Amino acid sequence: MNRYQILIEYVGTGFIGWQIQPKGKSVQKLIQLKISKLLKEKIKLVSAGRLDSGVHSQGLSAHFDTKNKIENLNKFLKSINFFLNPELVSIIKIRKRNLAFHARFSAKERIYRYIILNRISAPSIEKNRGWHISKKLDLKIMKKGSKKLLGKHDFSTFRASSCNATSPIRTIKFIKIKKVKEKIEIKFSSRSFLQHQVRSMVGCLKYLAEKKWDIKKFENVFQSKNRKNCAPPAPAHGLYLAKVIY
Repeated sequence: MNRYQILIEYVGTGFIGWQIQPKGKSVQKLIQLKISKLLKEKIKLVSAGRLDSGVHSQGLSAHFDTKNKIENLNKFLKSINFFLNPELVSIIKIRKRNLAFHARFSAKERIYRYIILNRISAPSIEKNRGWHISKKLDLKIMKKGSKKLLGKHDFSTFRASSCNATSPIRTIKFIKIKKVKEKIEIKFSSRSFLQHQVRSMVGCLKYLAEKKWDIKKFENVFQSKNRKNCAPPAPAHGLYLAKVIY
């Protein structure tokens, strides 16, 4: 048996998310079908994460096993992308791995990006590629609030009710916030995240940056460990899985 790791780039707008579900078009199902057809055997993809509907990927990692060795990896990429590219999905890299490698369990770090377009006019070219917020945001207080989230904590406040993780404890390695012209980028790094954690943290940071909350209120909401106190989560279309580190 041969194991291969692939890195996947896609626009999540037209999908119900990564994971195969009873109804709707998923990224996992699309890629599995195309690879199965190409290799002439049933293929199952295992990914580093299950991205929600509307979330984008710049480097989602996944692996699959096949009976036959892929002799020409570049030819494989060109062939598979011929079928995937019309759906705004691309396999950007493939490499052979040993059977001990696991796309999910071998991952040491996951990096997400959240994009905010902070301007009066709604975007056209970047529609569904970032969260449009017309009210000017205070980056200084947003950065101050983000520091409260660093380290090991109980992130129950930011956890979706449907999250099936065994523990709400997570460790945020870094949060980096920068602004270039009208675009704000927030980067989050952790070994793993709870369902909706990143979007919920961004929603609360937005409340802070809009002056709806002060730092004390932000801390109290975080420390309450109560989902009901959380600000509305940021929309999925501003979120990108940037990188998975092994």
